Amino acid sequence: MVKICILGGGFIGRFYAESLIGRRGKDLVHVIYARREETARRFATDYSVPHFSTDMEEAVAHPDSEIVIIALPNYVHEAAVMLCVKHKKPVLCTKPLGRTAEEALRMTLACEEAGIFAGYLEDLCYTPKFLKSVKSVESGAIGRVLWAKSRETHPGPHSDWFWDIEKAGGGAILDLGCHCVEISRNFIGKEVLPLEVMCWADTQVKPIDAEDHAIGLVKYENGAIGQFEVSWTFRGGMDLRDEVMGTEGTIWINSFLRTGFEMFSSGNGGDYVAEKAETSSGWLFPVGDEAHELGYPNMFVDMFDAFEKGTQSRETFYDGYVVNAILDAAYKSAKTKLWEPVQLPVWRGKRGLSKPSVYQDFDENYWLIKEELLPNGDRKTILKDKKTGEIRTK
Repeated sequence: MVKICILGGGFIGRFYAESLIGRRGKDLVHVIYARREETARRFATDYSVPHFSTDMEEAVAHPDSEIVIIALPNYVHEAAVMLCVKHKKPVLCTKPLGRTAEEALRMTLACEEAGIFAGYLEDLCYTPKFLKSVKSVESGAIGRVLWAKSRETHPGPHSDWFWDIEKAGGGAILDLGCHCVEISRNFIGKEVLPLEVMCWADTQVKPIDAEDHAIGLVKYENGAIGQFEVSWTFRGGMDLRDEVMGTEGTIWINSFLRTGFEMFSSGNGGDYVAEKAETSSGWLFPVGDEAHELGYPNMFVDMFDAFEKGTQSRETFYDGYVVNAILDAAYKSAKTKLWEPVQLPVWRGKRGLSKPSVYQDFDENYWLIKEELLPNGDRKTILKDKKTGEIRTK
């Protein structure tokens, strides 16, 4: 059993509490911190939390705070982590870890030097569909991954601080791109060095200083490409999709907007439908178990099991740091319109990888390009001469 302290009584803190209660059946929230007393008190009432506080350090230092979950705005992450370091409390932090790679690295190294467990709460790397697809990739089912694409778009976040570029650290790239980049890293291989990023970003709709729409490419040392598509301007709900292309196969994942659950309503009831749903009338796309579909229960099971066993969780603070470094390069590229290198002064993966040859022999003289059965029944084989480079049809 783990006694939990949650820092943050808002949207994400409540999502975490919903995911924790009744899942493993032995972890309980004992302490809640929120800036406003009414928020902390309401949270404590709703989830039967015995202790609430408006003093963050008091909450972290509380004897019933055996592990601390940070569900706070981006600009408070580092201060909250450093309190955990000060009081030697294991910590789990919501995404993105930092507003920049520099912030994320400071947090990572501080936790490592203090010898405390530090897990990165990247929920979309724990959804049921994602976990199964990663297992398929790791087993070699689709061969070598060439391209991993992740998309997250919706009408925009729920709290005012997200829209403040100083408090948030960025716009849609940081808020949503952190998910997409880490999803691609899992498919391509976390040990593979991200080299450079090309990114387009713009403020198309919202009256804000940050970007509300962006598309980026991340080039990896082994030749693979990661792609992210993010937007706060998408209308129609929240769209979460991933695609993975390998030398031997392809994976398509639709995690949220199309889940096989469709419903029409006149809107008479007006109930909650799903996160970022824009309407409660017409054809709707509810989610059966929202927390589960978004990966929260699997994420916490992994975190607490790793903590108890003294092992690393699937997602660590170091992963959060690498993601921040990639996004830093994306922001720079969006301004320069150039491929920008990923700055990783601390890299713990492999180096010197190259793009392996996957050419398929047809015979000793030819490479096989393609075989195809045509509508008229003819079978066409396209070959390349290994010596002359000539392309021919057999």
